[in-house]
Amino acid sequence: MLYLIGLGLADETDITVKGLQIVKKAQRVYLEAYTSILLVDKDRLEAFYERPVLLADREMVESNEDAILFGADTEDVAFLVVGDPFGATTHSDLVLRARQLKIPTQIIHNASVMSAVGATGLQLYNFGQTVSMVFFTDTWKPSSFYDRVKENRQTGLHTLMLLDIKVKEQSEENLARGRKIFEPPRFMSAAQCARQMLEIEEDRGEGAYGPGSLAVAVARLGAPDQCMAAGTLKQISGLDLGAPLHSLVLLGKAHDLEREYIREFAIDRDVFNEASARFPGEQ
Repeated sequence: MLYLIGLGLADETDITVKGLQIVKKAQRVYLEAYTSILLVDKDRLEAFYERPVLLADREMVESNEDAILFGADTEDVAFLVVGDPFGATTHSDLVLRARQLKIPTQIIHNASVMSAVGATGLQLYNFGQTVSMVFFTDTWKPSSFYDRVKENRQTGLHTLMLLDIKVKEQSEENLARGRKIFEPPRFMSAAQCARQMLEIEEDRGEGAYGPGSLAVAVARLGAPDQCMAAGTLKQISGLDLGAPLHSLVLLGKAHDLEREYIREFAIDRDVFNEASARFPGEQ
C-alpha cells in the first residue's frame, strides 16, 4: 500500500493520529521536500516518529517515482506531504502511477494553507482562484497569474497567493554544465510578493490591484508565532514578517464582518479604514 500522509502546517506534532500510526508501521517513509516545508527539520520528525525518514526531492518525485513505489505492492510505503497530500498536482501524478502499477493507495488528509487561511477572518467561500507567485529574474517575469487575479477582483473575490520556495535548486550555469551544485534555499516573503505584484500591475496597467489596495500578509500559518498584517500593498511591500513560510491574500469585496476581523491586524488603522472604504482595485 502507498500511503500519502498530510503533515499539517507547522511542526512534527501536527500529523494526525491515523497518520502517525501508519508512519510507525510502514517499511519505508519518504518526506516530500520541495513543494513546501515544515517549520522544523527532519531530525525532529525522526525523533518524534522514532524511525528514519528519507528525503524525496523534486528530481526523485517527478523523474524517479518508481523508486518510491518499488515494493509498495507487497509492503507499506508512506509518503509524507506538508499540508494536505493533494495541495500539489505532483502528488496526483504519483497516485496515477501507482494505479498503473496496480498498487493500492490511501490518502490521509490534514490541514493546508487552502483551508487554514480562514484564520485571517476572511470567509473561505469568498475566495476565488488561487495563484502562485514565483521569484522574478532580470529576464523572466511571468505574469499569467495576473489574469486570474483580475478575474477574482472583478467578481469581488479574495485571492490567495502562494509564494515561491527554492530548495535544492541549481543555477543556470551549474545546470548547463551538469554540475550537482545547489543554491542555498530561498523563500519568498510577503513583501517581495507585494512588490512583484505592483511591478506587474505597472507593466499591465489594467487596474487589478494598485499601491493603495488592501491585502493581508501571513507568516508561519499554524505555528505558535503565526503572524498576520493587514494593509495596503505599498505598506506590505516594505514589511518584515520574519522567518518563512509566507503567503499573501489580496482582498476582494470584503464583508463588514471580514473587515472588522482583519482590522485587528492592521499595520496602520487609519490607512486601513481609508483603504477599506474603497473597492480594493481602486488606486
